[in-house]
Amino acid sequence: MSEPSELTRAGARAPRVMVSCGEASGDLYAAALTHELGEQAPGTEVFGFGGGKLAGAGAELIGEYRRFTVTGLSEALSVVPRAFSMLRQLKAEAASRRPGVFVAVDFPDFNFRLLPALHALGIPIVYYISPQLWAWRPKRIEVLRKYVSKMLVIFPFEAAIYEAKGIPVEFVGHPLVDLARVSQPRDLWLQGLGLDPSRPVVALLPGSRRNEIDRLLPIISEALPLVAARVPGVQFVVARAPSLADAPFARLAGRANVRVVEGAADQVLAASDAVLTASGTATVQTALHGRPMVIIYRLSSIDYAIGRAFVRLPHYGMVNLIAGREVVPELIQDACTPGRIAGEVVSLLTDVARSATMRADLATVRERLGGGGASCRVARAVLDVAAGVGRQPG
Repeated sequence: MSEPSELTRAGARAPRVMVSCGEASGDLYAAALTHELGEQAPGTEVFGFGGGKLAGAGAELIGEYRRFTVTGLSEALSVVPRAFSMLRQLKAEAASRRPGVFVAVDFPDFNFRLLPALHALGIPIVYYISPQLWAWRPKRIEVLRKYVSKMLVIFPFEAAIYEAKGIPVEFVGHPLVDLARVSQPRDLWLQGLGLDPSRPVVALLPGSRRNEIDRLLPIISEALPLVAARVPGVQFVVARAPSLADAPFARLAGRANVRVVEGAADQVLAASDAVLTASGTATVQTALHGRPMVIIYRLSSIDYAIGRAFVRLPHYGMVNLIAGREVVPELIQDACTPGRIAGEVVSLLTDVARSATMRADLATVRERLGGGGASCRVARAVLDVAAGVGRQPG
């Protein structure tokens, strides 16, 4: 249990908190934060931009993020007009409601456009989940230094980046450490899907954005028969992100050895022997479950070329970046083919020594993510900033 916030200790009136998050992961983390704010400061009013999980935690949504989540520059251009309209609405709500603190959760291309306006209103700003400054566009740190009262980061190596620039920062740990939970035993859950717990299971996490699904699912669909031909009896369970349309999954859902499950990624991962996952937060989620994985990703040719020109990283997968070396294979862009995918998945299912080594490496990654209680620590920090404790002068 973390120390209570300054606001809680002083018995002050619960604050009004404005939140802005995008994508399924940000929505999940913002919802957990909202729950903890209610625990630490009952009566806290939360409003802003997010999704169903944030609303389910009790926040009032001014806008819903699903219409704005895309991958790559070319797709981003298509949502610009409605994004600017949403930004104007959020700025107007902030000016009208005057929250005691604004919490930006990841989603930098959207949230960075809110920072100057809210700072000008005198609203202190907490940035939770750091933009990937270590991957590309490092000059964005100057924007954060100008407007942000406190950074709350979830990877240990990020804290040093902000400390070097004199920005107040706290490593809070990764919220998924607490959130990666299952509600049913593996065998019982698989039997409920009509699958055989004694046969191997491969979890498929193809992403949470429609354009990710459109690029990766056809390749995955071609890879599955290749895996099945080499691993008799293999079964596949697709973790489908909430709110995605049915159509892209139709070619998989009709197969006898495939099940498509919505909104149950942790249960799918816990039931698996190997995982095929899109690059992103799902790789961390997979690591927390200790499951051997192969990471895949594809962008449009234009977006990939642009990214290669600006991104200077030895690895794409977050688990490899946390480990500081390649502990799981990455099949990116031209390497992301049905044959390569099938070969890696078959290896994970049949090479016992390789899988054991990978599980041990993933246990180290989990240790580096910190212990439980991240959302509790974030709530404490947010309440402290609202109470005027530890703010960077504006």
